[in-house]
Formats: sequence, structure tokens, C-alpha cells
Amino acid sequence: MLDIVSSRHEAALRRTVAKARSGDPAAVGRLYDLFAGRVYRFALVRVDSPADAEDLLQRTFLKVIEALPRYEERGLPFAAWLFRIARKAVIDFERTRHGHVDLDAIAEHADEGQGPAALAEAASERAAIRAGIERLTADQRAVIEYRFFAGLSHREIGLLMNRNDGAVRALQFRAIESLRDHLGSLPEFMGSAEGRA
Repeated sequence: MLDIVSSRHEAALRRTVAKARSGDPAAVGRLYDLFAGRVYRFALVRVDSPADAEDLLQRTFLKVIEALPRYEERGLPFAAWLFRIARKAVIDFERTRHGHVDLDAIAEHADEGQGPAALAEAASERAAIRAGIERLTADQRAVIEYRFFAGLSHREIGLLMNRNDGAVRALQFRAIESLRDHLGSLPEFMGSAEGRA
């Protein structure tokens, strides 16, 4: 049953991508709606603030819109292609903004109604996760980011990384074990996604 739902979802996504490639603004909007949350989470784990993650989300979709007319699946599903663009955007951002403190973002968070303790706790949790992920090998880090923050399947990750599903699963397992050693207990979203294909 899941295969039928998955294949219907993939077919609908292909139709939406085809319409977006031809310039249909509603289709581009649907792609944004489908992937914005995942791109945001993917970026947030690598940057210091939600404002930076929002900026990366916008940069990623600008690049996606620019590149859409040239997109051809050729064995790489749309989601994997999109997150390849997102990863490059994050890398470019890290190179240019290393050590930069965004005062506007700090002021924006002060106005959100969250108290200093809640902001500090959220920042501390993100920093701990980021530190744990940084201790992983580059391949383990990529698998964790793609799997748990971008929500890609093992197959999509394998296509991005030129590995088979089994190798991706083994990398994910070793990465999770390493994170458990570093963090003690894993955030709930990582534990819940372990069983998904």
C-alpha cells in the first residue's frame, strides 16, 4: 500500500515539476510549499540563527527557480536535486559569514515574545546538535543532514552520494551511534525517523 501511495506522490511531484519548469507560478508555489520546511530545517542545523536559515531558504529557492528550466531527472529525483542546491547554498553561506553576528536577528527574536531563557535553551540545543554533527565524518554528517533535516529517503541520499541503500543505512547507523555517544540521548525527531525507509 505504501508503494502505491509513494508512486502516486512521485507522479504528482513530477507533474508539478514539469509545470514549474514551463513557468507556471502556481506550480512553483506548490514546490515551495512542499519543500520549504525541509530546506529550513536542513539549513538551521548548520547556521547560528533562524534568520540565517530563512535567508538560506530564500537563496535556495531563488537558485532552484533559476535552474528549473534546465532540470532533467536523469536518475536524480527532484528532492535530491533541490537539496544538492541547498547544500551548496549552506556551504557558500558558511564561507562568507563565518563568525558574523546578525544584530537584526537578535532584535527580531527579542520581539517574538519568547523570554531570554527559552531563546537561550533553543540556541543551546541547536549548538549541542551542531557540535555533535560536526564530530562526524563528512559522509556521516551528510547522511544525517539529508535524512533527518531534509527528509530524503535512503534511495535519494544514495543517488546524491553515489552509494547504494545499504551503504547509506550503514553510514546512518554509525552516525547515530556516534551522536548518541556525544549527546547522550538523541532529539525525538532522529529517533522517530530511524525506522522509516
